[in-house]
Amino acid sequence: MRFKAPAGASRGLALEERNRELSSEEETMSETQKHTTRNGFIAIIGTYIIWGLLPLYFVMMAPAGPIEIVVARVVFSLIFCALLLPILRVTADFRRALRDRRIMLVLTAASFLICANWLIYVMATTSGHTIDVSLGYFINPLVSVVLGVIFLHERLRPAQWVSVAISCIAVLIMSLIYGQVPWTGLGVAFTFGIYGLLKARIAHDVSPIISLSLETFILAPFGVAALLVLNAQGQMTLLSEGPGHFWLLASTGVVTVVPLMLFAAATKALPLSVIGMVQYLGPTIQFVLALTVLHEQMSADKVLGLSLIWVALVIFTVDALRASRAYRVSALSDPETGMIPLVQAEDVQSK
Repeated sequence: MRFKAPAGASRGLALEERNRELSSEEETMSETQKHTTRNGFIAIIGTYIIWGLLPLYFVMMAPAGPIEIVVARVVFSLIFCALLLPILRVTADFRRALRDRRIMLVLTAASFLICANWLIYVMATTSGHTIDVSLGYFINPLVSVVLGVIFLHERLRPAQWVSVAISCIAVLIMSLIYGQVPWTGLGVAFTFGIYGLLKARIAHDVSPIISLSLETFILAPFGVAALLVLNAQGQMTLLSEGPGHFWLLASTGVVTVVPLMLFAAATKALPLSVIGMVQYLGPTIQFVLALTVLHEQMSADKVLGLSLIWVALVIFTVDALRASRAYRVSALSDPETGMIPLVQAEDVQSK
């Protein structure tokens, strides 16, 4: 005689089996999420380490001058992007953006701004002013949110206004003590900040790799002309200092594009608010590199000014973390530049 289990027991067994299946699926999803998050952190840390070490990289390119280094960065970035576009299957998107008048107008202005930013950066780091560059990138998030308030009607909390005010005081103190406005730091911060403001206009229309491809495409004719002028003046070192020097300059394309791709991957795996906190790793590495490897000197005005800026950044960041539910990522955030400022979420009107 065959024993038949009660209906209630059968339902209980089925429910228990279903719970085990759900638990197994949750564990699998949890492991996948952990793996994705871990890869995201590796990508974002790698990005800022590369950006932080750029001053040493540019110093190694002597006897090439700043103009030649920037031109090499433009030309070889374009070549590397041209190789990547078909591999990533975005050539059609590139052509579509190239035919879009609005996108091209914005990217033309943005390309000249990023070129100016690169030139200031290279001139500073190859002439013993890496600390000034790190100052610029420390204050860059604060400059970005101020631009967001002015042009995009974004709102800041009182504590964030305090941090902006402290940064202004720091710049004023450095100007009065040193007797000169820190133009290098301000130039880096504002060219990068306005660049991000322009890129925010088309952030949803083009991907970072296409944007960089178009920007270098716009700048390439000027770069080639600059190389011809340098060659005519006997100042071009690209082909005269041996294969090692040539490939070092040629590697600027890879060094420009790879961090961009790493950053884009990180933004898909990590919250942008987390990336916003990590963004200070880049200028911190630059600052430490300037003191320990490049042996730059810290004057009294820079010590006081940077100390105030660090205080301002602590206030700015802690306030954003404490009020994280009332915050969103600023419209000025740009996955190509690594700028992720946080602003107040309510009553925001973006143009």
